[in-house]
Amino acid sequence: MKRLLLAIALLITSSFALAAININTASQEELEALPGIGPVKAQAIIEYRNANGPFKSTQDIMKVKGIKEGEFGKIRSDISVSGRTTVPETAKREAAKSTAAMAPAAPATAPAKAATPTPAAPMSAGAPAKDAGTAKMTKAEEAKTAKAKAKEEKAAKAKEEKAARAHAKEEKAAKAKEDNAAKAKEQEEKAAKAKADKLAKAEAKKTSKAPAKDKAPAKADAKDAQTAK
Repeated sequence: MKRLLLAIALLITSSFALAAININTASQEELEALPGIGPVKAQAIIEYRNANGPFKSTQDIMKVKGIKEGEFGKIRSDISVSGRTTVPETAKREAAKSTAAMAPAAPATAPAKAATPTPAAPMSAGAPAKDAGTAKMTKAEEAKTAKAKAKEEKAAKAKEEKAARAHAKEEKAAKAKEDNAAKAKEQEEKAAKAKADKLAKAEAKKTSKAPAKDKAPAKADAKDAQTAK
C-alpha cells in the first residue's frame, strides 16, 4: 500500500513537472489552474493578449496588470508561449480519482491507466480555446486598425484647420498692412496740403502789405508839393 501511494505521488509530481500552460492559447479556466491566478487575473491575461498580440516570452506576463515578479516566480515553471497546453490541475484531479477508486483493491496497473488520459483532456478543450483566442485576436486587431485610422483622420482634419487658420491670419495681417499704408498716405497728403495752404496764406499776406508801402512815398510827395505852394 505504501509503495502504491509512493508511486501515485511520483506520478503526480512528474505530471506537474511536464505540465505547461500556453499563455497565448489557454482558456480562462486553464489559466485559473495556475497558482495564484484567479478569474480576475486570468481575464486580464486574455484581454492583454487580445489587445497587444501573443506573448513573446513568459516574462511578458508581468506586463499584465496585477501580475508582478512575485506571482511570476510562482508560475514561471508552469507556463510557456508555445506548444500544447497541459493543465496541472487536471492531472491532479485524475490522480486523486484514481487513488480513491483503486485504494481498496490496490492494483499495480491502476495508477498508470488513470494517468494516461491526462494529456488528452486538455487537447479537446485546448483546440476550441485556441480558435476562440485567434478570433478574439483578429477582432482586437480590426478594432486597433479602425482606431488608428480614426486617429489619422482626426490628425489630418486638425492639420487642415490649422492651415486654414494660419491662412486667414496672414490675409488679416496683409489687409491691416494695406489699411495702415493707406492711412499713412492719407496723412502725408493731408500734411502736404496743410503746408501748401499755409504757404499760400503767407504769400497772400505778403502781397497784400506791399501796396501800403508804395503809397507812403506818394503821400510824402503830395505833402511837399502843397508846402511849396
